[in-house]
Amino acid sequence: MEPIAVVGMSCRFPGANGPDALWKLLYDGTDAITEIPPDRWDVRRWYAPAPEPGKMYTRWGGFLDDADCFDAEFFGISAREANFMDPQQRVVLEVAWEALEDAGLPPAGIGGSNTGVFIGVSNWDYNRLMCRDPATMDAYGSTGTILAITANRLSYLFNLRGPSLAIDTACSSSLVAVHLACQSLRDGESDLAIAGGVNLILAPEVTVILSQGGLMSPDGRCKSFDASANGYVRSEGCGLVILQRLSDALREGRTIHALIRGSATNQDGQTNGLTAPSGSAQQRVIRRALTNAGVSARELSYVEAHGTGTRLGDIIEWRALNAVLVEDGAGDQSCVVGSIKSNIGHAESASGIAGLLKVILALKHETIPPNLHFRQMDAHLRRERAPLFVTTDLRPWTDGGGPRFAGVSSFGIGGTNAHVIVESARPVPRTSAPPPGSHMLPISSATLHGLHALVQRYESFLAEADERLSADIAYTAACGRSHFKHRAVLRGDSLSVAQQYLNGETIDWRALYAGSEYRFVPIPTYVFDRKRYWFDEVEP
Repeated sequence: MEPIAVVGMSCRFPGANGPDALWKLLYDGTDAITEIPPDRWDVRRWYAPAPEPGKMYTRWGGFLDDADCFDAEFFGISAREANFMDPQQRVVLEVAWEALEDAGLPPAGIGGSNTGVFIGVSNWDYNRLMCRDPATMDAYGSTGTILAITANRLSYLFNLRGPSLAIDTACSSSLVAVHLACQSLRDGESDLAIAGGVNLILAPEVTVILSQGGLMSPDGRCKSFDASANGYVRSEGCGLVILQRLSDALREGRTIHALIRGSATNQDGQTNGLTAPSGSAQQRVIRRALTNAGVSARELSYVEAHGTGTRLGDIIEWRALNAVLVEDGAGDQSCVVGSIKSNIGHAESASGIAGLLKVILALKHETIPPNLHFRQMDAHLRRERAPLFVTTDLRPWTDGGGPRFAGVSSFGIGGTNAHVIVESARPVPRTSAPPPGSHMLPISSATLHGLHALVQRYESFLAEADERLSADIAYTAACGRSHFKHRAVLRGDSLSVAQQYLNGETIDWRALYAGSEYRFVPIPTYVFDRKRYWFDEVEP
């Protein structure tokens, strides 16, 4: 099967707004878990230190800053409608715009195309908040809280004609979304795909329910595969990737962050209980993904595990992964296992995409980040000989003269499993270089405040950029971005150039850069002017 290229990505997770910030969090070994903020709910009202009906025995979670803020005007959405939009819909719109910018794909340029949208989402908290007081309900509340609209609104606003699906398989939703997106691209149903997931925790009821089931960690940490594992901590986030067939990405000169070589999904079927995981089903889904990828288990050097920190689930997952590796003759080779949940918690319907982004970033930076809260292997697993181990330190991850492969697992509480095989991006030789000389780097924003903020981002970015990329940076800014009414331009023979104003005139950028080979490269993302929107602020 043709590999699928990851040509763009963006995210928001606790302590990390964007891929660069996420990598810094992982590299530094940061724990992003905090106490539940007061703008979500009053912890004193809902908390009890021991399990108690109607209470939660945890005070912890992973939360996004300003989850109630949104740049509604930018997307042409009225303030009244924005108030009734689930914040999950809002963050998907903003992160999708950022991911498309990262790919050098202005949304206006893909309007009318067979671009598919595949969004994992399962949380109904905003609907629950709205329904507490029927007097506050509005017609906008229907489209504002239906899960399907999380994907459909993105397709509508960007005028995308490919499949538009909201996928709910609980914890595995976002990785299943990536799998379906890859299938759609390979089948020719989509020519481009936006895939990932979102999860926001806006009300206390689900945490109470999970506490009644004994799934929450009292101290609010996911101790994946550790002897002290005592449950998981809930968290928020949104992550999206832009996917394209490899041949198309190469032809269009896209930056390729990584390759998805193969993927698979399946179901546990009958187990000891509806929520009890199946080790044999996990083995099957991993083997199927490896087969689809044309990769052997012994070629895996890292696996991003589901790794929630529930003892039964971690033991079953470890043994299933070990069985696959040993059966494939990898028993004498080591494979690192980790889980981003140890840093940011369990992002539920966005957890699979969080793990995928961690792997892509680790491949790009040739470094495996440490797994937090791991002190001693669970006693049930210490007795087993396995090629697997958990690292608590940064580890170099070089290619050794060949491609590097990793697996990503995500398992839903109802038994829907997903696994994705990721390959490091292949170096692409340039057949011809852009001409030397002066290049114009246009910067624009919908507001003057946004323009000033974006110029500052460029200044920081250019200070660290490779001088040899100046032509590609200018090309991406000119031909891979939307251009707004507030504009500035940097012009010169190098990256150290002076700011000038462009006065808003229209320029045929592609004609200006025609005749030479340029590449799209990731550059600073658009700055949103975000205001607070919440349903209880609607005027009568």
